[in-house]
Amino acid sequence: MEFGILFFFLFIGIAALVVAVKTIRIVPQSTVLLIERLGRFNRVAASGLNVLIPFLDKSRGVYWSSVRPGLTSIDLREQFLDLPPQPVITRDNVTIHVDSVVYWQITDPIKAVYEVNDLVGGLVQLTITGMRAVMGEMDLDHTLSSRDQINGKLRVILDEATDKWGVKVTRVDVKNITPPEDVRLTMEKQMTAERNRRALVLQAEGDKQAAITRAEGEKQAAVTRAEGEKQSAILQAEGAAQARLRNAEAESEAISQVARVILDHGNPAQYLITQRYIESLKEMSRGQNSKVIFMPVETSAMLSSIGAIKEMLSDTSERRGRDDENPSPPRPRQLPNG
Repeated sequence: MEFGILFFFLFIGIAALVVAVKTIRIVPQSTVLLIERLGRFNRVAASGLNVLIPFLDKSRGVYWSSVRPGLTSIDLREQFLDLPPQPVITRDNVTIHVDSVVYWQITDPIKAVYEVNDLVGGLVQLTITGMRAVMGEMDLDHTLSSRDQINGKLRVILDEATDKWGVKVTRVDVKNITPPEDVRLTMEKQMTAERNRRALVLQAEGDKQAAITRAEGEKQAAVTRAEGEKQSAILQAEGAAQARLRNAEAESEAISQVARVILDHGNPAQYLITQRYIESLKEMSRGQNSKVIFMPVETSAMLSSIGAIKEMLSDTSERRGRDDENPSPPRPRQLPNG
Protein backbone atom coordinates (compact mmCIF):
# COMPACT_ATOMS: atom_id res chain seq x y z
CA MET A 1 0.00 0.00 0.00
CA GLU A 2 2.78 2.41 0.84
CA PHE A 3 4.58 1.45 -2.36
CA GLY A 4 1.49 2.37 -4.41
CA ILE A 5 1.19 5.75 -2.73
CA LEU A 6 4.85 6.45 -3.35
CA PHE A 7 4.53 5.46 -7.00
CA PHE A 8 1.49 7.75 -7.37
CA PHE A 9 3.30 10.77 -5.99
CA LEU A 10 6.30 9.97 -8.15
CA PHE A 11 4.07 9.88 -11.19
CA ILE A 12 2.47 13.16 -10.22
CA GLY A 13 5.91 14.77 -9.80
CA ILE A 14 7.15 13.53 -13.14
CA ALA A 15 3.98 14.73 -14.84
CA ALA A 16 4.31 18.13 -13.21
CA LEU A 17 7.93 18.34 -14.34
CA VAL A 18 7.00 17.47 -17.92
CA VAL A 19 4.22 20.03 -17.88
CA ALA A 20 6.61 22.66 -16.50
CA VAL A 21 9.14 21.86 -19.21
CA LYS A 22 6.53 22.15 -21.92
CA THR A 23 5.04 25.28 -20.36
CA ILE A 24 8.08 27.41 -19.54
CA ARG A 25 10.62 28.20 -22.31
CA ILE A 26 13.59 30.54 -21.84
CA VAL A 27 14.84 32.02 -25.14
CA PRO A 28 18.42 33.46 -25.35
CA GLN A 29 19.23 36.94 -26.60
CA SER A 30 19.15 37.47 -30.43
CA THR A 31 17.19 34.23 -30.77
CA VAL A 32 13.49 33.60 -31.40
CA LEU A 33 11.12 30.63 -31.42
CA LEU A 34 8.16 30.11 -33.75
CA ILE A 35 5.25 28.86 -31.66
CA GLU A 36 2.60 26.73 -33.36
CA ARG A 37 -0.71 25.81 -31.76
CA LEU A 38 -2.22 22.60 -33.03
CA GLY A 39 0.08 22.69 -36.05
CA ARG A 40 -0.67 26.30 -37.02
CA PHE A 41 1.56 29.29 -36.52
CA ASN A 42 0.55 31.22 -33.43
CA ARG A 43 3.24 33.72 -32.41
CA VAL A 44 6.97 34.50 -32.23
CA ALA A 45 8.54 33.89 -28.83
CA ALA A 46 11.15 36.61 -28.26
CA SER A 47 14.16 36.40 -25.97
CA GLY A 48 13.37 35.94 -22.28
CA LEU A 49 10.75 33.88 -20.39
CA ASN A 50 7.86 32.52 -22.43
CA VAL A 51 4.87 30.44 -21.20
CA LEU A 52 3.29 27.85 -23.51
CA ILE A 53 0.10 25.85 -23.21
CA PRO A 54 1.18 22.26 -22.64
CA PHE A 55 0.28 19.73 -25.34
CA LEU A 56 -1.23 22.53 -27.46
CA ASP A 57 1.70 24.86 -28.18
CA LYS A 58 5.07 23.74 -29.48
CA SER A 59 8.06 25.37 -31.15
CA ARG A 60 8.65 24.83 -34.86
CA GLY A 61 11.87 23.05 -35.77
CA VAL A 62 13.95 23.84 -38.86
CA TYR A 63 15.76 21.43 -41.16
CA TRP A 64 18.42 23.45 -42.96
CA SER A 65 21.66 22.29 -44.53
CA SER A 66 24.67 22.39 -42.19
CA VAL A 67 22.28 22.94 -39.25
CA ARG A 68 21.40 20.40 -36.56
CA PRO A 69 18.14 18.74 -37.64
CA GLY A 70 15.07 19.76 -35.66
CA LEU A 71 16.66 22.96 -34.26
CA THR A 72 13.89 25.13 -32.85
CA SER A 73 15.77 28.35 -32.04
CA ILE A 74 16.40 30.74 -34.93
CA ASP A 75 19.51 32.91 -34.69
CA LEU A 76 18.97 36.53 -35.74
CA ARG A 77 22.64 37.47 -35.77
CA GLU A 78 24.69 37.93 -38.96
CA GLN A 79 26.07 34.63 -40.22
CA PHE A 80 28.33 33.50 -43.05
CA LEU A 81 28.58 30.67 -45.54
CA ASP A 82 32.00 29.52 -46.69
CA LEU A 83 31.48 27.99 -50.10
CA PRO A 84 33.98 25.42 -51.40
CA PRO A 85 35.71 26.09 -54.76
CA GLN A 86 33.27 25.96 -57.64
CA PRO A 87 34.13 25.55 -61.34
CA VAL A 88 33.25 28.60 -63.44
CA ILE A 89 33.71 29.07 -67.20
CA THR A 90 34.69 32.56 -68.33
CA ARG A 91 33.70 34.23 -71.59
CA ASP A 92 36.99 33.19 -73.23
CA ASN A 93 36.28 29.51 -72.37
CA VAL A 94 38.72 29.14 -69.47
CA THR A 95 37.58 26.99 -66.55
CA ILE A 96 38.55 28.49 -63.21
CA HIS A 97 37.77 27.49 -59.64
CA VAL A 98 36.31 30.18 -57.37
CA ASP A 99 35.60 30.01 -53.66
CA SER A 100 33.70 32.75 -51.86
CA VAL A 101 32.13 33.78 -48.56
CA VAL A 102 28.53 35.03 -48.18
CA TYR A 103 27.45 37.08 -45.14
CA TRP A 104 23.70 37.03 -44.44
CA GLN A 105 21.22 37.82 -41.68
CA ILE A 106 17.62 36.78 -40.99
CA THR A 107 15.36 39.81 -40.81
CA ASP A 108 11.98 38.00 -40.79
CA PRO A 109 12.07 34.56 -39.10
CA ILE A 110 8.52 33.73 -40.20
CA LYS A 111 9.43 34.04 -43.90
CA ALA A 112 12.74 32.29 -43.33
CA VAL A 113 10.89 29.21 -42.01
CA TYR A 114 7.64 29.16 -43.95
CA GLU A 115 8.69 30.62 -47.35
CA VAL A 116 11.60 28.28 -48.11
CA ASN A 117 12.24 24.68 -47.17
CA ASP A 118 16.04 24.87 -46.86
CA LEU A 119 17.24 28.43 -46.35
CA VAL A 120 20.97 27.66 -46.16
CA GLY A 121 20.87 25.30 -49.15
CA GLY A 122 18.99 27.92 -51.15
CA LEU A 123 21.61 30.54 -50.34
CA VAL A 124 24.40 28.21 -51.47
CA GLN A 125 22.73 27.41 -54.77
CA LEU A 126 21.87 31.06 -55.45
CA THR A 127 25.49 32.08 -54.81
CA ILE A 128 26.86 29.41 -57.18
CA THR A 129 24.47 30.22 -60.01
CA GLY A 130 24.93 33.98 -59.55
CA MET A 131 28.70 33.61 -59.58
CA ARG A 132 28.62 31.64 -62.81
CA ALA A 133 26.29 34.18 -64.40
CA VAL A 134 28.43 37.18 -63.43
CA MET A 135 31.86 35.72 -64.18
CA GLY A 136 30.66 34.04 -67.37
CA GLU A 137 30.30 37.50 -68.91
CA MET A 138 33.95 38.41 -68.24
CA ASP A 139 37.30 37.43 -69.68
CA LEU A 140 39.89 35.76 -67.50
CA ASP A 141 41.99 38.91 -67.12
CA HIS A 142 38.89 40.89 -66.23
CA THR A 143 37.80 38.39 -63.58
CA LEU A 144 41.23 38.52 -61.93
CA SER A 145 41.30 42.31 -61.77
CA SER A 146 37.62 43.10 -61.03
CA ARG A 147 36.84 41.37 -57.75
CA ASP A 148 35.09 44.39 -56.30
CA GLN A 149 32.79 44.54 -59.31
CA ILE A 150 32.05 40.81 -59.03
CA ASN A 151 31.32 41.12 -55.30
CA GLY A 152 28.94 44.03 -55.87
CA LYS A 153 26.99 42.26 -58.61
CA LEU A 154 26.71 39.04 -56.60
CA ARG A 155 25.45 40.90 -53.53
CA VAL A 156 22.74 42.65 -55.55
CA ILE A 157 21.60 39.38 -57.16
CA LEU A 158 21.47 37.47 -53.85
CA ASP A 159 19.83 40.31 -51.97
CA GLU A 160 17.02 40.59 -54.52
CA ALA A 161 16.46 36.82 -54.60
CA THR A 162 16.45 36.32 -50.82
CA ASP A 163 14.27 39.32 -49.96
CA LYS A 164 11.10 37.18 -50.08
CA TRP A 165 12.80 34.70 -47.73
CA GLY A 166 13.24 37.32 -45.04
CA VAL A 167 17.04 37.31 -45.43
CA LYS A 168 19.41 40.25 -45.96
CA VAL A 169 22.69 39.50 -47.80
CA THR A 170 25.13 42.04 -46.40
CA ARG A 171 28.34 41.10 -48.21
CA VAL A 172 29.84 38.69 -50.74
CA ASP A 173 33.60 38.19 -50.98
CA VAL A 174 35.44 36.19 -53.63
CA LYS A 175 38.41 34.71 -51.79
CA ASN A 176 40.38 32.85 -54.46
CA ILE A 177 40.30 32.52 -58.24
CA THR A 178 42.42 29.60 -59.39
CA PRO A 179 43.03 29.22 -63.15
CA PRO A 180 44.36 25.99 -64.71
CA GLU A 181 48.07 25.24 -64.40
CA ASP A 182 48.91 25.78 -68.09
CA VAL A 183 47.00 29.07 -68.11
CA ARG A 184 48.80 30.14 -64.95
CA LEU A 185 52.22 29.44 -66.52
CA THR A 186 51.23 31.38 -69.65
CA MET A 187 50.09 34.30 -67.54
CA GLU A 188 53.37 34.31 -65.63
CA LYS A 189 55.34 34.42 -68.90
CA GLN A 190 53.10 37.20 -70.15
CA MET A 191 53.59 39.16 -66.94
CA THR A 192 57.37 38.70 -67.17
CA ALA A 193 57.36 40.01 -70.74
CA GLU A 194 55.19 42.93 -69.68
CA ARG A 195 57.56 43.81 -66.84
CA ASN A 196 60.54 43.67 -69.25
CA ARG A 197 58.70 45.94 -71.66
CA ARG A 198 57.93 48.42 -68.90
CA ALA A 199 61.55 48.37 -67.78
CA LEU A 200 62.73 49.13 -71.34
CA VAL A 201 60.16 51.89 -71.69
CA LEU A 202 61.21 53.44 -68.39
CA GLN A 203 64.87 53.24 -69.37
CA ALA A 204 64.14 54.88 -72.72
CA GLU A 205 62.16 57.62 -70.98
CA GLY A 206 65.06 58.17 -68.59
CA ASP A 207 67.57 58.41 -71.45
CA LYS A 208 65.25 60.83 -73.23
CA GLN A 209 64.92 63.05 -70.18
CA ALA A 210 68.67 62.94 -69.60
CA ALA A 211 69.34 63.96 -73.20
CA ILE A 212 66.80 66.78 -72.97
CA THR A 213 68.31 68.00 -69.71
CA ARG A 214 71.81 67.82 -71.14
CA ALA A 215 70.75 69.75 -74.25
CA GLU A 216 69.05 72.37 -72.10
CA GLY A 217 72.24 72.75 -70.07
CA GLU A 218 74.37 73.13 -73.18
CA LYS A 219 71.91 75.65 -74.59
CA GLN A 220 71.96 77.66 -71.38
CA ALA A 221 75.76 77.55 -71.30
CA ALA A 222 75.94 78.74 -74.92
CA VAL A 223 73.50 81.55 -74.19
CA THR A 224 75.49 82.60 -71.13
CA ARG A 225 78.74 82.44 -73.09
CA ALA A 226 77.23 84.53 -75.91
CA GLU A 227 75.96 87.07 -73.40
CA GLY A 228 79.45 87.31 -71.89
CA GLU A 229 81.04 87.79 -75.30
CA LYS A 230 78.41 90.41 -76.12
CA GLN A 231 79.06 92.33 -72.92
CA SER A 232 82.81 92.07 -73.50
CA ALA A 233 82.47 93.41 -77.07
CA ILE A 234 80.24 96.25 -75.84
CA LEU A 235 82.74 97.18 -73.14
CA GLN A 236 85.63 97.05 -75.63
CA ALA A 237 83.69 99.21 -78.07
CA GLU A 238 82.84 101.70 -75.34
CA GLY A 239 86.49 101.77 -74.24
CA ALA A 240 87.65 102.36 -77.80
CA ALA A 241 85.06 105.12 -78.23
CA GLN A 242 86.18 106.76 -74.98
CA ALA A 243 89.81 106.55 -76.11
CA ARG A 244 88.99 108.16 -79.47
CA LEU A 245 87.05 110.91 -77.71
CA ARG A 246 89.94 111.58 -75.36
CA ASN A 247 92.39 111.69 -78.30
CA ALA A 248 90.12 114.03 -80.23
CA GLU A 249 89.77 116.33 -77.21
CA ALA A 250 93.53 116.37 -76.69
CA GLU A 251 94.16 117.08 -80.37
CA SER A 252 91.54 119.84 -80.32
CA GLU A 253 93.18 121.44 -77.30
CA ALA A 254 96.58 121.29 -78.94
CA ILE A 255 95.28 122.86 -82.13
CA SER A 256 93.55 125.56 -80.09
CA GLN A 257 96.84 126.52 -78.49
CA VAL A 258 98.56 126.59 -81.88
CA ALA A 259 95.77 128.79 -83.24
CA ARG A 260 96.20 131.24 -80.40
CA VAL A 261 99.90 131.48 -81.19
CA ILE A 262 99.10 132.09 -84.86
CA LEU A 263 96.68 134.83 -83.90
CA ASP A 264 99.34 136.50 -81.85
CA HIS A 265 102.11 136.25 -84.46
CA GLY A 266 100.55 135.25 -87.78
CA ASN A 267 97.87 135.87 -90.38
CA PRO A 268 94.29 136.52 -89.04
CA ALA A 269 92.72 134.70 -92.02
CA GLN A 270 94.59 131.54 -91.20
CA TYR A 271 93.46 131.92 -87.56
CA LEU A 272 89.79 132.01 -88.60
CA ILE A 273 90.16 128.85 -90.69
CA THR A 274 91.96 127.11 -87.86
CA GLN A 275 89.33 128.22 -85.34
CA ARG A 276 86.56 126.76 -87.55
CA TYR A 277 88.43 123.47 -87.78
CA ILE A 278 88.89 123.39 -84.03
CA GLU A 279 85.18 123.94 -83.46
CA SER A 280 84.39 121.07 -85.86
CA LEU A 281 86.72 118.77 -83.91
CA LYS A 282 85.00 119.74 -80.66
CA GLU A 283 81.58 118.93 -82.15
CA MET A 284 82.91 115.57 -83.33
CA SER A 285 84.22 114.82 -79.85
CA ARG A 286 80.89 115.72 -78.22
CA GLY A 287 78.60 113.97 -80.71
CA GLN A 288 77.65 110.27 -80.61
CA ASN A 289 77.59 109.74 -84.37
CA SER A 290 80.54 110.07 -86.65
CA LYS A 291 80.59 113.30 -88.71
CA VAL A 292 82.69 114.11 -91.77
CA ILE A 293 83.75 117.73 -92.15
CA PHE A 294 84.93 118.91 -95.59
CA MET A 295 87.49 121.69 -95.33
CA PRO A 296 89.08 123.75 -98.09
CA VAL A 297 92.23 122.50 -99.71
CA GLU A 298 94.17 125.45 -98.35
CA THR A 299 93.30 124.33 -94.81
CA SER A 300 95.28 121.15 -95.12
CA ALA A 301 98.30 123.09 -96.39
CA MET A 302 97.92 125.59 -93.57
CA LEU A 303 97.58 122.84 -90.97
CA SER A 304 100.67 121.12 -92.32
CA SER A 305 102.61 124.32 -91.79
CA ILE A 306 101.33 124.80 -88.23
CA GLY A 307 103.98 122.49 -86.84
CA ALA A 308 106.75 124.35 -88.68
CA ILE A 309 105.40 127.72 -87.51
CA LYS A 310 105.24 126.42 -83.97
CA GLU A 311 108.87 125.26 -84.15
CA MET A 312 109.98 128.62 -85.66
CA LEU A 313 108.18 130.51 -82.91
CA SER A 314 109.71 128.32 -80.26
CA ASP A 315 113.19 128.82 -81.79
CA THR A 316 112.63 132.57 -81.97
CA SER A 317 111.52 132.74 -78.36
CA GLU A 318 114.53 130.69 -77.28
CA ARG A 319 116.97 132.99 -79.15
CA ARG A 320 115.36 136.04 -77.63
CA GLY A 321 115.76 134.53 -74.23
CA ARG A 322 119.45 133.81 -74.79
CA ASP A 323 120.06 137.30 -76.16
CA ASP A 324 118.39 138.80 -73.10
CA GLU A 325 120.55 136.72 -70.78
CA ASN A 326 123.89 137.31 -72.68
CA PRO A 327 123.79 140.65 -74.43
CA SER A 328 126.57 141.02 -77.04
CA PRO A 329 128.92 144.08 -76.83
CA PRO A 330 128.19 146.87 -79.30
CA ARG A 331 130.31 146.87 -82.44
CA PRO A 332 132.68 149.87 -83.00
CA ARG A 333 131.31 152.22 -85.45
CA GLN A 334 133.51 152.58 -88.54
CA LEU A 335 134.18 156.00 -89.73
CA PRO A 336 134.04 156.69 -93.41
CA ASN A 337 137.29 157.31 -95.12
CA GLY A 338 138.01 160.75 -95.86
